[in-house]
Amino acid sequence: MRRLPPLHALRAFEAAARHLHFANAADELGLTPTAISHQVRQLEEFLGVELFRRHPRPVSLSPAGERLFPVIRDSLDRIAGAIEQLSADQEEEPLRISVTMAFASRWLMARLPLLCEQAQLNVTVEAEDRVTDLHASGIDIAIRYAEHPGVEAEWHRLFSERIIPVCNPGLLPDGSRLSVEQILKLPLIHYRWKSASRSAPSWERWLAHAGADGARRPAVQSFSEEIHAIDAAAAGQGAVLASERLVEDLLSKGVLTQISTISLPGLTYWAVFLPSHPRKDALHRLVSWLKQQH
Repeated sequence: MRRLPPLHALRAFEAAARHLHFANAADELGLTPTAISHQVRQLEEFLGVELFRRHPRPVSLSPAGERLFPVIRDSLDRIAGAIEQLSADQEEEPLRISVTMAFASRWLMARLPLLCEQAQLNVTVEAEDRVTDLHASGIDIAIRYAEHPGVEAEWHRLFSERIIPVCNPGLLPDGSRLSVEQILKLPLIHYRWKSASRSAPSWERWLAHAGADGARRPAVQSFSEEIHAIDAAAAGQGAVLASERLVEDLLSKGVLTQISTISLPGLTYWAVFLPSHPRKDALHRLVSWLKQQH
């Protein structure tokens, strides 16, 4: 436990040492000169040393006071600066975050209240699937799904993932994992893969990864959007190969269940912003919070 004197005594000493005048220090702090003198005396008794030479006027610092004054002054300045920055962050415009529609709907939305509360940040979510130009869009930070970081901005790795087969538990007779042959008997759901950095996580690729290249080509129900494919699986319409990150909440609630341990490698989620951004402290706080959600 830290052994510290009362904060009001430190403030009184710092003001008196800066002005070398108890009355001026009292005016600054909205106190009486007697109160300043009392609080300085309280600090001296706590430390066991005299901090001022009390001449008739003006007062001057003792050797101990000269050693203590810059330490207290700098410490109070840092505290004031930190509080001012936190207040400024709350008063500034919300941070604009660019994310895919699937990530916004299936992961970020449920965590926004915690983000605002724990990271002390206000945000505006811009959900769209095209890659945003950070130089021209007014976006502060983007969450991108890619294999490797780019070079045009500051990239921070958030988390990697797997592509896993899931379906509504109601489609399983006993709630257990299924064999490849059993999965092929389910209606299979597919969606349009929008990342150009890797081939789509199709059922054909999954079957090849499972060592079932010779299995019959399954009939597939297809959607243009990943979130619609996940919704269809949650409604019991079939099985889908989904981002583990995007269905983790549905898995934890029992709305979906993983039907095989065989998975495909996914990409990586990255937080991206310009190195010259004026609110880098707030952006780093946001990145730190996102990493803690892993």
